[in-house]
Amino acid sequence: MNFKSKLLLLFVFIVSSCSGADQSTEQAVENNVDEAVGIVVTANPVATEAGLEILRAGGSAVDAAVAVEAVLGLVEPQSSGLAGGGFLVHYDATSKDIVVFDGRETAPMGATKELFIDDQGNRLSFSDAKNSGLSIGAPGAVALFNLAHNDYGKLPWKDLFAPALRHSIDGFAVSPRMHDTIVTYAPNIPKTTEEGPIDAYNYLFNDDGMPLAAGHILKNPEYAKTLNIIAADPAAFYNGKIATDIAAAAQEMPNGGTLSASDIAGYSARKLAPYCSEYRNTTLCGSPLPSSWVSISMVMGILNEAPEFSPEGADDPQNWTLLAEALRITYADNNQYIADDRFVEVPIKGLMNKDYIKERAKLISREGANSVIEAGDPWAYQDEQAAAFGKDATYDTSGTTHFVIIDAVGNVVSMTATVEGYFGSLRMAGGMFLNNQMTDFSFEYEDADGKPIANAVAPGKRPRSSMSPTIVMDENRDFLMAVGSPGGRSIISYVAKTVVGIMNWGLTPQEAINLPNIVARTELTRIENSASPEIIDGLRNFGFQVKATEGEISGLSSVVKTADGTLLGGVDQRREGTVGILYASELK
Repeated sequence: MNFKSKLLLLFVFIVSSCSGADQSTEQAVENNVDEAVGIVVTANPVATEAGLEILRAGGSAVDAAVAVEAVLGLVEPQSSGLAGGGFLVHYDATSKDIVVFDGRETAPMGATKELFIDDQGNRLSFSDAKNSGLSIGAPGAVALFNLAHNDYGKLPWKDLFAPALRHSIDGFAVSPRMHDTIVTYAPNIPKTTEEGPIDAYNYLFNDDGMPLAAGHILKNPEYAKTLNIIAADPAAFYNGKIATDIAAAAQEMPNGGTLSASDIAGYSARKLAPYCSEYRNTTLCGSPLPSSWVSISMVMGILNEAPEFSPEGADDPQNWTLLAEALRITYADNNQYIADDRFVEVPIKGLMNKDYIKERAKLISREGANSVIEAGDPWAYQDEQAAAFGKDATYDTSGTTHFVIIDAVGNVVSMTATVEGYFGSLRMAGGMFLNNQMTDFSFEYEDADGKPIANAVAPGKRPRSSMSPTIVMDENRDFLMAVGSPGGRSIISYVAKTVVGIMNWGLTPQEAINLPNIVARTELTRIENSASPEIIDGLRNFGFQVKATEGEISGLSSVVKTADGTLLGGVDQRREGTVGILYASELK
Protein backbone atom coordinates (compact mmCIF):
# COMPACT_ATOMS: atom_id res chain seq x y z
CA MET A 1 0.00 0.00 0.00
CA ASN A 2 1.49 3.39 -0.99
CA PHE A 3 1.71 6.38 1.36
CA LYS A 4 -1.30 8.15 -0.12
CA SER A 5 -3.51 5.11 0.43
CA LYS A 6 -2.27 4.73 3.99
CA LEU A 7 -2.97 8.39 4.71
CA LEU A 8 -6.52 8.21 3.37
CA LEU A 9 -7.04 5.05 5.41
CA LEU A 10 -6.00 7.01 8.50
CA PHE A 11 -8.36 9.88 7.59
CA VAL A 12 -11.34 7.54 7.32
CA PHE A 13 -10.51 6.05 10.69
CA ILE A 14 -10.39 9.51 12.26
CA VAL A 15 -13.72 10.58 10.81
CA SER A 16 -15.51 7.41 11.92
CA SER A 17 -13.94 7.75 15.38
CA CYS A 18 -15.20 11.32 15.69
CA SER A 19 -18.72 10.31 14.73
CA GLY A 20 -18.76 7.50 17.28
CA ALA A 21 -19.07 4.76 14.63
CA ASP A 22 -18.47 1.31 16.09
CA GLN A 23 -16.68 -0.31 13.19
CA SER A 24 -13.20 -1.33 12.16
CA THR A 25 -11.01 0.77 9.88
CA GLU A 26 -11.38 -1.79 7.09
CA GLN A 27 -15.19 -1.57 7.32
CA ALA A 28 -15.02 2.19 7.26
CA VAL A 29 -12.98 2.10 4.07
CA GLU A 30 -15.39 -0.36 2.47
CA ASN A 31 -18.33 1.86 3.33
CA ASN A 32 -16.72 5.02 1.95
CA VAL A 33 -15.40 4.06 -1.45
CA ASP A 34 -16.85 7.15 -3.15
CA GLU A 35 -14.93 10.33 -3.85
CA ALA A 36 -13.48 12.50 -1.07
CA VAL A 37 -14.56 16.05 -1.95
CA GLY A 38 -13.76 18.14 1.12
CA ILE A 39 -11.67 18.24 4.27
CA VAL A 40 -11.67 19.77 7.76
CA VAL A 41 -8.52 19.99 9.89
CA THR A 42 -8.84 21.46 13.39
CA ALA A 43 -7.21 21.21 16.80
CA ASN A 44 -10.09 19.29 18.38
CA PRO A 45 -12.16 16.30 17.18
CA VAL A 46 -15.46 17.85 18.30
CA ALA A 47 -14.72 20.95 16.24
CA THR A 48 -13.66 18.85 13.24
CA GLU A 49 -16.97 17.00 13.34
CA ALA A 50 -18.88 20.30 13.61
CA GLY A 51 -17.20 21.51 10.42
CA LEU A 52 -18.06 18.28 8.64
CA GLU A 53 -21.67 18.54 9.80
CA ILE A 54 -22.00 21.91 8.10
CA LEU A 55 -20.25 20.75 4.92
CA ARG A 56 -22.51 17.68 4.71
CA ALA A 57 -25.50 20.02 4.82
CA GLY A 58 -24.18 21.82 1.76
CA GLY A 59 -22.41 24.61 3.60
CA SER A 60 -19.43 26.55 2.31
CA ALA A 61 -15.95 26.62 3.79
CA VAL A 62 -16.87 29.90 5.52
CA ASP A 63 -20.08 28.38 6.90
CA ALA A 64 -18.05 25.52 8.36
CA ALA A 65 -15.49 27.95 9.77
CA VAL A 66 -18.20 29.73 11.78
CA ALA A 67 -19.37 26.43 13.24
CA VAL A 68 -15.80 25.29 13.96
CA GLU A 69 -14.84 28.43 15.87
CA ALA A 70 -18.12 28.52 17.81
CA VAL A 71 -17.34 24.98 18.99
CA LEU A 72 -13.63 25.64 19.61
CA GLY A 73 -14.59 28.50 21.93
CA LEU A 74 -16.44 25.89 23.98
CA VAL A 75 -14.14 22.83 23.85
CA GLU A 76 -10.78 24.64 23.51
CA PRO A 77 -11.40 27.89 25.45
CA GLN A 78 -7.78 28.11 26.49
CA SER A 79 -6.88 28.98 22.89
CA SER A 80 -9.65 30.90 21.10
CA GLY A 81 -13.27 31.97 21.18
CA LEU A 82 -15.91 34.38 19.96
CA ALA A 83 -14.70 37.01 22.46
CA GLY A 84 -11.33 36.96 20.68
CA GLY A 85 -10.27 37.57 17.11
CA GLY A 86 -8.21 36.32 14.22
CA PHE A 87 -7.40 36.37 10.51
CA LEU A 88 -9.25 34.35 7.86
CA VAL A 89 -7.72 33.81 4.42
CA HIS A 90 -10.24 32.68 1.79
CA TYR A 91 -9.67 31.12 -1.64
CA ASP A 92 -12.57 31.23 -4.10
CA ALA A 93 -12.41 28.17 -6.35
CA THR A 94 -14.48 29.83 -9.09
CA SER A 95 -12.71 33.18 -9.42
CA LYS A 96 -9.37 31.88 -8.08
CA ASP A 97 -9.19 35.03 -5.96
CA ILE A 98 -7.93 35.28 -2.40
CA VAL A 99 -9.26 37.74 0.15
CA VAL A 100 -8.49 38.23 3.84
CA PHE A 101 -10.87 39.03 6.67
CA ASP A 102 -9.21 40.87 9.55
CA GLY A 103 -10.91 40.36 12.91
CA ARG A 104 -7.99 41.51 15.04
CA GLU A 105 -9.09 43.13 18.31
CA THR A 106 -8.67 46.87 18.87
CA ALA A 107 -7.47 48.83 21.88
CA PRO A 108 -10.05 50.69 23.96
CA MET A 109 -10.28 54.41 23.31
CA GLY A 110 -9.24 54.90 26.91
CA ALA A 111 -5.92 53.10 26.40
CA THR A 112 -2.82 55.23 27.00
CA LYS A 113 0.92 54.69 26.77
CA GLU A 114 0.84 54.04 30.54
CA LEU A 115 -1.47 51.05 30.03
CA PHE A 116 0.95 48.59 31.59
CA ILE A 117 2.62 50.94 34.08
CA ASP A 118 1.62 50.70 37.75
CA ASP A 119 1.01 53.58 40.17
CA GLN A 120 4.69 53.57 41.13
CA GLY A 121 5.79 53.98 37.53
CA ASN A 122 6.99 50.39 37.16
CA ARG A 123 6.22 48.15 34.23
CA LEU A 124 3.74 45.40 35.08
CA SER A 125 4.84 41.80 34.75
CA PHE A 126 3.30 39.92 31.84
CA SER A 127 1.24 37.77 34.20
CA ASP A 128 -0.19 40.75 36.11
CA ALA A 129 -1.06 42.52 32.86
CA LYS A 130 -2.51 39.46 31.14
CA ASN A 131 -4.71 38.36 34.01
CA SER A 132 -6.52 41.68 34.34
CA GLY A 133 -9.12 43.86 32.71
CA LEU A 134 -6.34 46.04 31.31
CA SER A 135 -5.55 43.43 28.69
CA ILE A 136 -8.99 43.10 27.08
CA GLY A 137 -9.58 44.54 23.61
CA ALA A 138 -12.76 44.95 21.59
CA PRO A 139 -13.39 41.43 20.18
CA GLY A 140 -13.43 40.90 16.42
CA ALA A 141 -14.34 37.26 15.73
CA VAL A 142 -18.11 37.65 15.35
CA ALA A 143 -17.75 40.70 13.09
CA LEU A 144 -15.17 38.82 10.98
CA PHE A 145 -17.45 35.83 10.49
CA ASN A 146 -20.47 37.99 9.72
CA LEU A 147 -18.51 39.89 7.08
CA ALA A 148 -17.16 36.70 5.52
CA HIS A 149 -20.56 35.00 5.60
CA ASN A 150 -22.17 37.92 3.80
CA ASP A 151 -19.81 37.24 0.89
CA TYR A 152 -19.28 33.49 0.96
CA GLY A 153 -21.98 31.91 3.11
CA LYS A 154 -24.46 29.43 1.63
CA LEU A 155 -26.45 28.22 4.63
CA PRO A 156 -28.52 30.55 6.82
CA TRP A 157 -26.40 32.25 9.48
CA LYS A 158 -28.54 30.94 12.33
CA ASP A 159 -27.98 27.31 11.31
CA LEU A 160 -24.22 27.56 11.74
CA PHE A 161 -24.41 27.61 15.53
CA ALA A 162 -26.37 24.38 15.91
CA PRO A 163 -23.35 22.18 16.79
CA ALA A 164 -22.05 24.61 19.42
CA LEU A 165 -25.53 25.06 20.89
CA ARG A 166 -25.97 21.33 21.15
CA HIS A 167 -22.67 20.82 22.95
CA SER A 168 -23.14 23.79 25.28
CA ILE A 169 -26.57 22.55 26.39
CA ASP A 170 -25.97 18.77 26.43
CA GLY A 171 -22.38 19.09 27.57
CA PHE A 172 -19.05 17.96 26.18
CA ALA A 173 -16.21 15.90 27.58
CA VAL A 174 -13.32 17.99 28.90
CA SER A 175 -10.31 16.98 26.82
CA PRO A 176 -6.97 15.94 28.30
CA ARG A 177 -5.34 19.10 26.95
CA MET A 178 -7.99 21.36 28.47
CA HIS A 179 -7.58 19.55 31.80
CA ASP A 180 -3.79 19.86 31.68
CA THR A 181 -4.05 23.56 30.88
CA ILE A 182 -6.36 24.16 33.86
CA VAL A 183 -3.91 22.35 36.14
CA THR A 184 -0.92 24.26 34.77
CA TYR A 185 -2.53 27.68 35.15
CA ALA A 186 -4.48 26.99 38.35
CA PRO A 187 -2.17 29.19 40.49
CA ASN A 188 -2.99 32.22 38.30
CA ILE A 189 -6.77 31.82 38.34
CA PRO A 190 -8.43 34.06 40.98
CA LYS A 191 -10.22 32.01 43.62
CA THR A 192 -11.49 34.89 45.75
CA THR A 193 -13.04 38.21 44.79
CA GLU A 194 -10.11 39.97 46.46
CA GLU A 195 -7.85 38.43 43.82
CA GLY A 196 -10.20 39.26 40.96
CA PRO A 197 -13.36 38.02 39.20
CA ILE A 198 -13.92 34.33 39.95
CA ASP A 199 -16.03 33.30 36.94
CA ALA A 200 -13.14 31.28 35.51
CA TYR A 201 -12.63 29.47 38.80
CA ASN A 202 -16.31 28.64 39.08
CA TYR A 203 -16.33 27.33 35.51
CA LEU A 204 -13.08 25.35 35.47
CA PHE A 205 -13.08 23.81 38.96
CA ASN A 206 -15.34 21.39 40.82
CA ASP A 207 -17.15 22.34 44.01
CA ASP A 208 -14.29 20.74 45.96
CA GLY A 209 -11.80 23.12 44.35
CA MET A 210 -10.23 20.52 42.06
CA PRO A 211 -9.63 21.19 38.34
CA LEU A 212 -12.15 19.56 36.05
CA ALA A 213 -10.97 16.07 35.16
CA ALA A 214 -10.49 14.86 31.60
CA GLY A 215 -13.78 13.29 30.55
CA HIS A 216 -15.89 15.47 32.85
CA ILE A 217 -19.10 16.45 31.04
CA LEU A 218 -19.14 20.23 31.11
CA LYS A 219 -22.23 22.27 30.23
CA ASN A 220 -22.27 25.99 29.50
CA PRO A 221 -25.83 27.38 29.50
CA GLU A 222 -24.54 30.97 29.51
CA TYR A 223 -22.68 30.32 26.27
CA ALA A 224 -25.87 28.84 24.82
CA LYS A 225 -27.67 32.11 25.57
CA THR A 226 -24.90 34.05 23.85
CA LEU A 227 -25.01 31.78 20.81
CA ASN A 228 -28.76 32.21 20.49
CA ILE A 229 -28.37 35.99 20.53
CA ILE A 230 -25.60 35.91 17.90
CA ALA A 231 -27.50 33.42 15.75
CA ALA A 232 -30.53 35.70 15.69
CA ASP A 233 -28.53 38.85 14.94
CA PRO A 234 -24.70 39.13 14.89
CA ALA A 235 -24.97 42.90 15.43
CA ALA A 236 -26.50 42.20 18.85
CA PHE A 237 -23.09 40.93 19.99
CA TYR A 238 -21.75 44.47 19.61
CA ASN A 239 -24.76 46.57 20.60
CA GLY A 240 -26.68 44.74 23.29
CA LYS A 241 -26.38 42.92 26.59
CA ILE A 242 -23.36 40.88 25.53
CA ALA A 243 -21.32 44.03 24.88
CA THR A 244 -22.46 45.54 28.17
CA ASP A 245 -21.50 42.38 30.06
CA ILE A 246 -18.07 42.20 28.38
CA ALA A 247 -17.36 45.84 29.26
CA ALA A 248 -18.47 45.32 32.86
CA ALA A 249 -16.19 42.28 33.21
CA ALA A 250 -13.27 44.23 31.74
CA GLN A 251 -13.79 47.16 34.12
CA GLU A 252 -14.33 45.07 37.24
CA MET A 253 -11.82 45.75 39.99
CA PRO A 254 -9.21 44.95 41.03
CA ASN A 255 -7.08 45.71 37.97
CA GLY A 256 -9.98 46.85 35.84
CA GLY A 257 -9.46 48.30 32.38
CA THR A 258 -11.20 50.91 30.28
CA LEU A 259 -12.93 48.79 27.62
CA SER A 260 -16.45 50.19 27.25
CA ALA A 261 -19.64 49.18 25.51
CA SER A 262 -19.05 52.02 23.04
CA ASP A 263 -15.59 50.59 22.22
CA ILE A 264 -17.25 47.29 21.37
CA ALA A 265 -20.07 48.94 19.39
CA GLY A 266 -17.48 50.84 17.36
CA TYR A 267 -15.59 47.74 16.27
CA SER A 268 -15.42 46.87 12.54
CA ALA A 269 -13.88 43.85 10.86
CA ARG A 270 -12.06 44.48 7.57
CA LYS A 271 -12.06 42.76 4.19
CA LEU A 272 -8.62 43.21 2.66
CA ALA A 273 -6.53 42.23 -0.32
CA PRO A 274 -3.91 39.66 0.70
CA TYR A 275 -0.17 40.08 0.66
CA CYS A 276 1.25 37.75 -1.99
CA SER A 277 4.72 36.87 -3.19
CA GLU A 278 6.14 34.61 -5.86
CA TYR A 279 8.14 31.57 -4.87
CA ARG A 280 9.46 29.52 -7.77
CA ASN A 281 6.34 28.64 -9.78
CA THR A 282 3.89 29.24 -6.93
CA THR A 283 2.19 32.22 -5.31
CA LEU A 284 2.12 32.44 -1.52
CA CYS A 285 -0.60 34.61 0.02
CA GLY A 286 -1.49 35.60 3.56
CA SER A 287 -2.93 38.22 5.87
CA PRO A 288 -1.83 41.88 5.77
CA LEU A 289 -0.68 44.01 8.69
CA PRO A 290 -0.87 43.90 11.61
CA SER A 291 -0.45 40.18 10.94
CA SER A 292 3.13 38.95 10.60
CA TRP A 293 2.47 36.96 7.43
CA VAL A 294 4.96 39.13 5.53
CA SER A 295 7.60 37.33 7.59
CA ILE A 296 6.61 34.00 6.01
CA SER A 297 7.12 35.66 2.64
CA MET A 298 10.52 36.96 3.77
CA VAL A 299 11.74 33.57 5.00
CA MET A 300 10.87 31.89 1.73
CA GLY A 301 12.30 34.76 -0.32
CA ILE A 302 15.57 34.72 1.62
CA LEU A 303 15.89 30.95 1.23
CA ASN A 304 15.29 31.34 -2.50
CA GLU A 305 18.34 33.64 -2.69
CA ALA A 306 20.52 31.81 -0.15
CA PRO A 307 22.74 28.77 -0.83
CA GLU A 308 20.55 25.94 -2.07
CA PHE A 309 19.26 23.15 0.13
CA SER A 310 20.94 19.82 -0.47
CA PRO A 311 18.89 16.93 -1.89
CA GLU A 312 18.95 15.25 1.55
CA GLY A 313 16.27 17.66 2.73
CA ALA A 314 15.26 17.29 6.37
CA ASP A 315 18.03 14.75 7.00
CA ASP A 316 20.86 17.21 6.30
CA PRO A 317 21.91 19.32 9.32
CA GLN A 318 23.23 22.01 6.98
CA ASN A 319 19.75 22.53 5.57
CA TRP A 320 18.54 23.28 9.08
CA THR A 321 21.29 25.91 9.50
CA LEU A 322 20.02 27.68 6.38
CA LEU A 323 16.46 27.70 7.73
CA ALA A 324 17.61 28.95 11.14
CA GLU A 325 19.56 31.88 9.68
CA ALA A 326 16.65 32.87 7.43
CA LEU A 327 14.40 32.88 10.49
CA ARG A 328 16.81 35.00 12.53
CA ILE A 329 17.09 37.58 9.74
CA THR A 330 13.32 37.72 9.36
CA TYR A 331 12.62 38.06 13.07
CA ALA A 332 15.06 40.96 13.35
CA ASP A 333 12.97 42.91 10.85
CA ASN A 334 9.68 41.70 12.28
CA ASN A 335 10.55 42.89 15.77
CA GLN A 336 11.54 46.30 14.49
CA TYR A 337 8.89 47.15 11.93
CA ILE A 338 5.65 45.14 12.07
CA ALA A 339 2.68 47.03 13.52
CA ASP A 340 -0.74 48.43 12.64
CA ASP A 341 -0.02 50.50 9.50
CA ARG A 342 -3.06 52.70 10.11
CA PHE A 343 -1.14 54.24 13.01
CA VAL A 344 2.55 54.04 12.07
CA GLU A 345 4.49 53.94 8.84
CA VAL A 346 5.55 50.37 8.06
CA PRO A 347 8.05 49.74 5.22
CA ILE A 348 5.99 46.90 3.79
CA LYS A 349 7.05 47.56 0.19
CA GLY A 350 10.68 47.43 1.24
CA LEU A 351 10.23 44.26 3.28
CA MET A 352 8.75 42.55 0.21
CA ASN A 353 11.16 44.11 -2.29
CA LYS A 354 13.15 41.45 -4.17
CA ASP A 355 16.36 43.50 -4.08
CA TYR A 356 16.03 43.96 -0.33
CA ILE A 357 15.46 40.23 0.09
CA LYS A 358 18.60 39.53 -1.96
CA GLU A 359 20.58 41.91 0.22
CA ARG A 360 19.35 40.29 3.45
CA ALA A 361 20.08 36.82 2.05
CA LYS A 362 23.76 37.77 1.74
CA LEU A 363 23.97 37.40 5.53
CA ILE A 364 23.61 33.63 5.12
CA SER A 365 26.83 31.71 4.70
CA ARG A 366 27.78 28.07 4.58
CA GLU A 367 30.81 28.95 6.73
CA GLY A 368 29.01 29.63 10.01
CA ALA A 369 26.25 31.46 11.86
CA ASN A 370 26.17 35.20 12.45
CA SER A 371 26.83 36.04 16.09
CA VAL A 372 24.24 38.86 16.00
CA ILE A 373 21.69 39.87 13.37
CA GLU A 374 20.26 43.38 13.42
CA ALA A 375 17.24 44.74 11.58
CA GLY A 376 17.90 45.83 8.02
CA ASP A 377 16.93 49.04 6.23
CA PRO A 378 13.89 48.27 4.07
CA TRP A 379 13.15 52.01 3.87
CA ALA A 380 15.96 52.30 1.34
CA TYR A 381 13.93 50.11 -1.04
CA GLN A 382 10.79 52.23 -1.16
CA ASP A 383 9.90 55.85 -1.76
CA GLU A 384 8.59 56.79 1.69
CA GLN A 385 10.80 58.54 4.19
CA ALA A 386 12.30 56.34 6.87
CA ALA A 387 10.70 56.24 10.32
CA ALA A 388 13.10 55.71 13.20
CA PHE A 389 11.60 52.94 15.32
CA GLY A 390 13.00 51.78 18.64
CA LYS A 391 13.70 48.25 19.86
CA ASP A 392 10.52 46.35 20.64
CA ALA A 393 9.45 45.32 24.15
CA THR A 394 6.58 42.94 23.46
CA TYR A 395 6.22 39.81 25.58
CA ASP A 396 5.69 36.35 24.13
CA THR A 397 2.74 34.06 24.77
CA SER A 398 1.42 30.80 23.39
CA GLY A 399 -2.34 30.56 23.01
CA THR A 400 -4.27 30.47 19.71
CA THR A 401 -5.62 27.84 17.28
CA HIS A 402 -5.54 27.17 13.53
CA PHE A 403 -7.81 25.28 11.16
CA VAL A 404 -8.11 24.56 7.44
CA ILE A 405 -11.38 23.81 5.63
CA ILE A 406 -12.06 22.93 1.99
CA ASP A 407 -15.68 22.60 0.91
CA ALA A 408 -17.22 20.41 -1.80
CA VAL A 409 -16.63 22.91 -4.59
CA GLY A 410 -13.03 23.69 -3.63
CA ASN A 411 -13.33 26.92 -1.65
CA VAL A 412 -10.68 27.12 1.06
CA VAL A 413 -10.44 28.73 4.50
CA SER A 414 -7.13 28.99 6.33
CA MET A 415 -7.81 30.68 9.66
CA THR A 416 -5.84 31.45 12.80
CA ALA A 417 -7.96 32.53 15.79
CA THR A 418 -7.03 33.48 19.33
CA VAL A 419 -7.84 34.88 22.74
CA GLU A 420 -4.04 35.46 22.99
CA GLY A 421 -2.83 33.70 26.16
CA TYR A 422 -4.20 30.60 27.84
CA PHE A 423 -7.82 31.33 28.84
CA GLY A 424 -7.22 34.92 27.73
CA SER A 425 -7.58 37.46 30.52
CA LEU A 426 -9.12 34.84 32.87
CA ARG A 427 -12.26 36.97 32.83
CA MET A 428 -15.57 35.75 31.43
CA ALA A 429 -18.83 37.16 30.09
CA GLY A 430 -21.65 35.36 28.34
CA GLY A 431 -20.00 32.00 28.94
CA MET A 432 -16.92 33.15 26.97
CA PHE A 433 -13.33 33.78 28.02
CA LEU A 434 -12.39 37.36 27.20
CA ASN A 435 -9.19 38.00 25.27
CA ASN A 436 -5.99 39.51 26.66
CA GLN A 437 -4.98 40.89 23.27
CA MET A 438 -3.61 44.17 24.60
CA THR A 439 -0.56 42.31 25.90
CA ASP A 440 0.40 41.81 22.24
CA PHE A 441 1.41 45.47 22.29
CA SER A 442 4.85 46.50 23.43
CA PHE A 443 5.00 47.07 27.18
CA GLU A 444 7.15 50.13 26.53
CA TYR A 445 6.21 53.19 24.47
CA GLU A 446 9.80 54.14 23.70
CA ASP A 447 13.10 52.29 23.82
CA ALA A 448 16.13 53.19 25.95
CA ASP A 449 17.26 55.71 23.31
CA GLY A 450 13.92 57.49 23.30
CA LYS A 451 12.86 56.15 19.91
CA PRO A 452 9.14 55.35 19.54
CA ILE A 453 8.26 51.66 19.30
CA ALA A 454 6.14 50.74 16.26
CA ASN A 455 3.99 48.28 18.19
CA ALA A 456 3.22 50.62 21.08
CA VAL A 457 -0.37 50.86 22.27
CA ALA A 458 -2.73 53.58 21.02
CA PRO A 459 -6.53 54.03 21.21
CA GLY A 460 -8.27 52.04 18.47
CA LYS A 461 -5.02 50.42 17.33
CA ARG A 462 -4.71 46.73 16.48
CA PRO A 463 -1.75 45.03 18.17
CA ARG A 464 0.90 43.28 16.10
CA SER A 465 0.05 39.64 15.55
CA SER A 466 2.26 36.67 14.74
CA MET A 467 -0.73 34.84 13.25
CA SER A 468 0.18 33.87 9.70
CA PRO A 469 -2.55 31.87 7.95
CA THR A 470 -1.26 30.96 4.50
CA ILE A 471 -2.64 29.78 1.17
CA VAL A 472 -0.42 28.76 -1.78
CA MET A 473 -1.51 28.63 -5.43
CA ASP A 474 0.20 26.98 -8.38
CA GLU A 475 1.15 28.65 -11.67
CA ASN A 476 -2.48 28.49 -12.81
CA ARG A 477 -3.76 30.06 -9.57
CA ASP A 478 -5.27 26.72 -8.61
CA PHE A 479 -5.21 25.89 -4.91
CA LEU A 480 -2.09 24.03 -3.85
CA MET A 481 -1.65 24.32 -0.08
CA ALA A 482 -3.01 25.88 3.12
CA VAL A 483 -1.16 26.00 6.41
CA GLY A 484 -1.02 27.85 9.73
CA SER A 485 -0.36 27.40 13.43
CA PRO A 486 -0.83 28.79 16.91
CA GLY A 487 2.19 29.47 19.09
CA GLY A 488 2.67 33.17 19.85
CA ARG A 489 5.82 34.73 18.39
CA SER A 490 6.97 31.23 17.38
CA ILE A 491 4.15 30.92 14.82
CA ILE A 492 6.43 32.31 12.11
CA SER A 493 8.98 29.56 12.80
CA TYR A 494 6.39 26.77 12.94
CA VAL A 495 4.69 27.78 9.69
CA ALA A 496 7.96 28.43 7.84
CA LYS A 497 9.33 25.01 8.85
CA THR A 498 6.22 23.31 7.52
CA VAL A 499 6.20 25.25 4.24
CA VAL A 500 9.88 24.41 3.73
CA GLY A 501 9.24 20.77 4.56
CA ILE A 502 6.50 20.52 1.96
CA MET A 503 7.79 22.82 -0.78
CA ASN A 504 11.55 22.29 -0.49
CA TRP A 505 12.10 18.93 1.14
CA GLY A 506 9.31 17.06 -0.65
CA LEU A 507 7.39 15.92 2.42
CA THR A 508 3.68 15.30 2.90
CA PRO A 509 1.81 17.73 5.18
CA GLN A 510 1.88 15.22 8.01
CA GLU A 511 5.58 14.51 7.60
CA ALA A 512 6.38 18.22 7.52
CA ILE A 513 4.30 18.93 10.63
CA ASN A 514 5.98 16.03 12.41
CA LEU A 515 9.42 17.51 11.80
CA PRO A 516 11.02 18.95 14.94
CA ASN A 517 10.09 22.60 15.39
CA ILE A 518 12.99 25.03 15.23
CA VAL A 519 12.59 28.56 16.61
CA ALA A 520 15.36 31.02 15.81
CA ARG A 521 14.34 34.55 16.64
CA THR A 522 17.21 35.71 18.87
CA GLU A 523 20.79 34.62 19.52
CA LEU A 524 19.27 31.48 21.08
CA THR A 525 18.02 28.79 18.71
CA ARG A 526 15.50 26.32 20.11
CA ILE A 527 14.88 22.94 18.53
CA GLU A 528 12.79 20.06 19.77
CA ASN A 529 14.83 17.15 21.08
CA SER A 530 12.98 14.88 18.69
CA ALA A 531 15.57 16.13 16.20
CA SER A 532 18.39 13.72 15.56
CA PRO A 533 21.69 14.21 17.44
CA GLU A 534 23.28 14.91 14.06
CA ILE A 535 20.97 17.87 13.44
CA ILE A 536 21.40 19.30 16.95
CA ASP A 537 25.17 18.87 16.86
CA GLY A 538 25.24 20.28 13.33
CA LEU A 539 23.54 23.47 14.50
CA ARG A 540 25.96 23.83 17.40
CA ASN A 541 28.99 23.16 15.24
CA PHE A 542 27.76 25.79 12.80
CA GLY A 543 27.92 28.36 15.59
CA PHE A 544 24.40 28.54 16.93
CA GLN A 545 23.64 28.74 20.62
CA VAL A 546 21.24 25.78 20.76
CA LYS A 547 18.70 24.75 23.36
CA ALA A 548 17.05 21.36 22.84
CA THR A 549 13.49 21.51 24.19
CA GLU A 550 11.12 18.75 25.23
CA GLY A 551 8.42 20.16 22.97
CA GLU A 552 7.01 23.29 21.38
CA ILE A 553 3.42 24.49 21.58
CA SER A 554 2.61 24.45 17.87
CA GLY A 555 -0.79 23.33 16.61
CA LEU A 556 -0.15 23.14 12.89
CA SER A 557 -2.88 22.31 10.39
CA SER A 558 -2.20 21.87 6.69
CA VAL A 559 -3.81 20.59 3.50
CA VAL A 560 -2.09 19.97 0.16
CA LYS A 561 -3.86 19.23 -3.12
CA THR A 562 -1.84 16.79 -5.20
CA ALA A 563 -1.55 16.74 -8.98
CA ASP A 564 -4.36 14.17 -9.27
CA GLY A 565 -6.67 16.25 -7.07
CA THR A 566 -6.25 14.25 -3.86
CA LEU A 567 -6.47 16.28 -0.65
CA LEU A 568 -3.72 15.36 1.81
CA GLY A 569 -4.20 16.72 5.33
CA GLY A 570 -1.79 16.99 8.21
CA VAL A 571 -2.48 17.81 11.84
CA ASP A 572 -0.26 18.51 14.83
CA GLN A 573 -0.12 15.67 17.33
CA ARG A 574 1.43 18.07 19.83
CA ARG A 575 -2.20 19.03 20.45
CA GLU A 576 -5.45 17.13 19.90
CA GLY A 577 -5.98 17.80 16.23
CA THR A 578 -7.88 15.57 13.81
CA VAL A 579 -8.43 15.44 10.06
CA GLY A 580 -11.95 14.84 8.75
CA ILE A 581 -12.87 13.89 5.19
CA LEU A 582 -16.09 14.89 3.42
CA TYR A 583 -17.32 12.26 0.95
CA ALA A 584 -19.58 12.94 -2.03
CA SER A 585 -22.17 10.47 -0.75
CA GLU A 586 -22.57 12.50 2.46
CA LEU A 587 -23.73 15.69 0.72
CA LYS A 588 -27.40 16.54 1.11
